Amino acid sequence: MSLASDRTRHGVLTVFVITEQVCKQVIGRGDAFAAVEAVFAAMAKGDAWNFPVVREAIGYADALYGFKSGFDKAGLSLGLKSGGYWPGNMKKGLTNHQSTIFLFDPDTGQLQALVGGNYLTAVRTAAASSVSIAHLARKDARVLGMVGAGHQSTFQLLAALEQREFEKVIGWNLHAPELEKLSKIADQKGLAFEAVEREQLASEADVIITITSAHESLIMKDWVKPGSHIACMGTDTKGKQEVDPELIAQASVFTDEIAQSITIGETQHAIANGLIGENDITAIGDVINGTHPGRTSDAEITLFDGTGVGLQDLAVASASVKLALEQGLAQEVTL
Repeated sequence: MSLASDRTRHGVLTVFVITEQVCKQVIGRGDAFAAVEAVFAAMAKGDAWNFPVVREAIGYADALYGFKSGFDKAGLSLGLKSGGYWPGNMKKGLTNHQSTIFLFDPDTGQLQALVGGNYLTAVRTAAASSVSIAHLARKDARVLGMVGAGHQSTFQLLAALEQREFEKVIGWNLHAPELEKLSKIADQKGLAFEAVEREQLASEADVIITITSAHESLIMKDWVKPGSHIACMGTDTKGKQEVDPELIAQASVFTDEIAQSITIGETQHAIANGLIGENDITAIGDVINGTHPGRTSDAEITLFDGTGVGLQDLAVASASVKLALEQGLAQEVTL
């Protein structure tokens, strides 16, 4: 991110503030896809790295709170996302996930920007699964299965639909009426939508996206047909789980960051049960960079463990600042 060099004059620092509304105005799915794909590639080359995640239950409001941070040397993005998950927020008319992204000047350590993180968290998470579909799903994938219908599901669906010529969307959610919002999107895109049980979904879908807060297997190994691609996007904390560990063992597994995948991601359970080892997991960046072939046959089951890394947040936040400055939408605050 290139910012003005004269932000500090006479000891006064100018910081850019990019609000939630401005983020929604300047960052689209294409921008998020490009930013996330680029940072995954940089991570695989060793040009960008995440710092250890802090994520704790605070003992109040059933909330989880923490920090994700890192440095992208290639993109010159340094910073952190602070926030977490407040399960009671929906009743207050708020998004359960709340976060703010702080960007710092890598040359001086000075604060550069404060960026709203709620919309960006959703759009960067959807971009990650979208990147995995682009690089790993079969080209002839026609049926998309959605497991989960929470806040992020609509972002996931819209991003996925841009990667393959899907003809039908099928969905399952614990509370079936919530699937209506996914049905409306499918209808707007001219696609058929059907609410189904999990076993039928897994047996029919060419691409499956799981985006839940589950702590148990929702998709079993024997349900999934050969050639499927599965993007597991909900597991980002120790104890969470969305798919059968035996399915992890059967699939070719890819992830955003291996260290995070085996500790707080979907592969944590297969690792703990001795079903796979760390060497059985490939960074998606290696596929993007062409150093790994990715899918090698139409019958292969591929699985992407999207744990959500801090560098994703920094990448889309940096893009937001750049675009907001270009469009005259960034607020300036002096400190």
